[in-house]
Amino acid sequence: MDKIVVQTEDFDLTTEVELIKSYSPNVGAIVSFIGTVRDLNNESLVSLTLEHYPEMTEKSLESIANKARDKWELETITIIHRVGTLCIGDQIVLVITTSEHRQEAFDSCNFIMDYLKTDAPFWKKEISDKEEKWVKIRETDEKQKSRWKR
Repeated sequence: MDKIVVQTEDFDLTTEVELIKSYSPNVGAIVSFIGTVRDLNNESLVSLTLEHYPEMTEKSLESIANKARDKWELETITIIHRVGTLCIGDQIVLVITTSEHRQEAFDSCNFIMDYLKTDAPFWKKEISDKEEKWVKIRETDEKQKSRWKR
């Protein structure tokens, strides 16, 4: 049973893993990734605001999860992505993948994150001491995603 949610509230890794275990008690591998707000450019970041179009975003996240399912045999996929205004250190995204074997769980979790960074329709605005600016997709993120097209 997959869980794909966009929300303003924070999430708890332990709670989400326990929920997965209750669905799939015989799962062999659980891999998770948590992304947090950080000041990449050392510009005295105050906050990060994430905006989205709800129906469009959920469909995009489901599409990314389905692409992962097409590549790997997965038990469950959890994607929780936060929106709204977040501060440095706040959790932004949680991805959990489970499978019978660890490599599929590791690879699929990486795959989902690479696609979330480039294809998910979130608009991010960084607010620093000096300015407010919209964040563009980084070339390094596109490069990471391209490895899956081989």
